[in-house]
Amino acid sequence: MWDAIVSTGTWSGEIWNRRKNGEIFPAWTTITAVRRRDGVVSHYVGTFTDITQRRAAEDEIRHLAFYDALTQLPNRRLMLDRLRQALTASARHGRHGALMLFDLDDFKTLNDTLGHDVGDQFLIEVAARMESCIRECDTVARLGGDEFVVILEELDAGLLAAMQAESVAVKIQGALNQPYLLDLSLAGGEANTRSYHCTSSIGITLFRGHDVDVDELLKRADTAMYQAKAAGRNTLRFFDPQMQAAVSVRATLDTDLRAAIGESQFVLHYQPQVDGSGRMTGVEALLRWQHPRRGLVMPAEFIDQAEATRLIMPLGRWVLETACRQLAEWAGQAGREGLDIAVNVSGRQFHQADFVDQVKAVLATTGADPRRLKLEVTESLLLHDIEDVVARMAQLRALGINFALDDFGTGYSSLYYLKRLPLAQLKIDQSFVRDVLIDANDAAIARTVIALGQSLGLAVIAEGVETPGQRDFLKLHGCHAFQGNLFGVACGAEKLFSEAAAERRDG
Repeated sequence: MWDAIVSTGTWSGEIWNRRKNGEIFPAWTTITAVRRRDGVVSHYVGTFTDITQRRAAEDEIRHLAFYDALTQLPNRRLMLDRLRQALTASARHGRHGALMLFDLDDFKTLNDTLGHDVGDQFLIEVAARMESCIRECDTVARLGGDEFVVILEELDAGLLAAMQAESVAVKIQGALNQPYLLDLSLAGGEANTRSYHCTSSIGITLFRGHDVDVDELLKRADTAMYQAKAAGRNTLRFFDPQMQAAVSVRATLDTDLRAAIGESQFVLHYQPQVDGSGRMTGVEALLRWQHPRRGLVMPAEFIDQAEATRLIMPLGRWVLETACRQLAEWAGQAGREGLDIAVNVSGRQFHQADFVDQVKAVLATTGADPRRLKLEVTESLLLHDIEDVVARMAQLRALGINFALDDFGTGYSSLYYLKRLPLAQLKIDQSFVRDVLIDANDAAIARTVIALGQSLGLAVIAEGVETPGQRDFLKLHGCHAFQGNLFGVACGAEKLFSEAAAERRDG
């Protein structure tokens, strides 16, 4: 039957086919025309291959390439493609758009305390809430970790575009601020739930056409987002050219700080603390940066950067070691063996898992008397895990170390916390002392802190005392410990006793 025939012409392609049960499926189909030797088509031969599984695999590969596996949102690759499309559409239609970068505040703590499974559950809910707040023409994407991006298109011109972007950002922020009910069984615990609250920091930058490329837009949004974090988190900021300049300065500062730690460019100055008669009872150790080009740099210019980059940990360790070595040196000098040294400890430094062991190691290495060491902490320390704070302070107090609460009254004062903490001293912040003679509110606050310290059995010291009038007012109301330029400026240990003695005024 097949003698004297040839096949010419073949068509191949994908078509939808139907199974006997009525189910539709994709099939790869090849149809070949079979002709006789005289060229007349005698018949066609068709082959069909079910490619359902291949199509599913291809779809999955495509999905994995362009979508986040956890939240099913567009990933960075797809987000960049959509952002380029948004820029092109903006140029074509002359409309504005906005790029918003969201960072979930303190997400790392959730992951560290409850585990990644619970953290993943939380991120899935975040993605769903964000998607519910935007239009179909807009995009929500996950960059990775706890960072999300929103692309808004078809916005009005100028200030109206900014108002529209802000409105969407506030709407999303409100949705994210609502409580989350997390399933703790995912963390391997008992089958129960926990309510969790989250805030977010948002950076926003507007665009129109191709004036700015994709990479620059992302940098601007990132800059604005970090400005939002610096402003206290749970807020939003728009990009401004001045922000970028500030970032450049910060980058230079970060490089210099790292070099300074490696090259030991820091020094400690000491400011006298005196009693009511003007007798020096101790000092506060104050950090200074001996910059090779800028000279002596005060901590206000670099401490925030050190905190943000976690350089405060090695820096704080150096301060503690240096102060303790000074304590040990004074212990062998007549007339100085009874002096205390107060050392400031940042919240980030205090919350290190091995902080107590670090202090013990420093005391053992330097030979300093722990009874002469006073650690100054601020009220911000009390905002995170008060039980852990109390436990650590108790461990250090058992060694003989004393604690002072610095900047008292400027933060989140709570009598409940004060009652529980093993404190020895309250410090009246210099912002209240400065105008204590001319501002009735500051005077009232100073009197209240003194009375509170007396009622709780805590010593009270006033910092920033610069005039005899300020000193006399504080003494009149029961404060008998002082620190400030009236009694001596901060200086190196070698100059402390000669210069401080010369500058202290009569008590």
